[in-house]
Amino acid sequence: MSDQKPLPDSRRRFFLKASGATLSAGASASAAAATVAESSSRVFDLRTEALPLVRFGLIGVGQRGGFLCKSLTAIEGCRITAIADPDAAVLQRAAAYVEKAGQPKPVLYGGGERDYLKLLERKDVDAVIIATPWEWHVRMSVDAMNAGKHAFVEVPAATDIEGCWELVQTAERTRRHCMMLENVCYGREELMLLNMVRAGLFGELLHGEAAYIHDLRWQIKELERSTGSWRTLWHTRKNGNLYPTHGLGPIAQYFGINRGDRFLYLNSQSSPARSFAAYSQREFPPEHPRNKLQYINGDLNTSLIKCASGRTIMLQHDTATPRPYTRHNFVLGTNGAFGGFPARIALEYLDGKKRMSADGKHEAFHEWEHDMAPWQKRFDHPLWKKLEALALKNGGHGGMDFIMLWRIVYCLRHGLPLDQDVYDAAAWSAIFPLSCASVADRGNAKDVPDFTRGGWQSAKPWPVVDIQL
Repeated sequence: MSDQKPLPDSRRRFFLKASGATLSAGASASAAAATVAESSSRVFDLRTEALPLVRFGLIGVGQRGGFLCKSLTAIEGCRITAIADPDAAVLQRAAAYVEKAGQPKPVLYGGGERDYLKLLERKDVDAVIIATPWEWHVRMSVDAMNAGKHAFVEVPAATDIEGCWELVQTAERTRRHCMMLENVCYGREELMLLNMVRAGLFGELLHGEAAYIHDLRWQIKELERSTGSWRTLWHTRKNGNLYPTHGLGPIAQYFGINRGDRFLYLNSQSSPARSFAAYSQREFPPEHPRNKLQYINGDLNTSLIKCASGRTIMLQHDTATPRPYTRHNFVLGTNGAFGGFPARIALEYLDGKKRMSADGKHEAFHEWEHDMAPWQKRFDHPLWKKLEALALKNGGHGGMDFIMLWRIVYCLRHGLPLDQDVYDAAAWSAIFPLSCASVADRGNAKDVPDFTRGGWQSAKPWPVVDIQL
């Protein structure tokens, strides 16, 4: 589906009514704020009715959605009651996961791309998980919330600024949760680092670095099915950071973005686009359709985000070059730094005492410490400590997927606010279109809309939550 296709009718009506014109990707925060009705109410720390049993409907159960389906069957207190996917094979596979777990077979909807609307009509669906191609995320999330369901949508939640605003407006109007499934926020290292930051270990935070560097050229070979059959095409449509949230989400939580701070503007530049075309030419004959495509997304995109506090974030995207995986996960403060891949730490003071090298000849922060065991013992997050065995048993990117889903179910069952809200989904996803707009404009700065409309100034940073098992 081309991203140049006109907005669906419902989205077009919303924006014409709100502002009389569709916003561009680089619209200012003040202009964007005018698109949201003055009467709308913020959904910070939204609490909804407690659900003793959380009944899920799944929309999209291919590679990612199928894994999420299987993972949910291992979590107490939830059921999968309905599944929608136009692909009969993956639909039946997902149903088999549910039945193998000893649960009733879910009702299946496979009658076409819009058969998911029938799933949303069901009274036995409280929340939906959306794991479909990106261009469907906003439409399906909005439809779910309008039907009274909580929406949990894969990353990115939206691919344009209009979609980000529509998610915010709909969540506020319906009072339903809209959470982007940013699983990396639940990784052991990221949870530990959040705990360290909240403990003030690094002093005042100054700078962060985030990335999604992951060689995905092989997805070009997925022609008819699986992620590469549609994701590859985005590299022929846009030039920017197409997938910003895996690295950025945790940094945003460390910095308290939307909760005491916010993204202000960004500048972005891309390298030449070479590696996808070169890979395609090696792997396919000259006349193959993949070799007819024009890959325009730069192999490496680098964006610099300025925050209202003055802090900076360097964010990178590269799914095209042959090098090791990394998300950077780097924070720098007045008392030291932490970096990921591999994990390492350097601090000047700890517990009020200056740290020195083992031989006492120089300050400890001049060398990285790579042994994380002592730091994990002291700073592992309560969620990880209590769920480690279950997380490792059920897998999913080192256990982060299981902890994310478990935490969602826990919050819904207890009527608690979620760890990520619709403002996070909008702000983190907005980097995609804004980076593209900046690249197209010689790297000039593009304002990041304030999706909270000033609410970030009084909202409190998310705490290091504990749980009762």
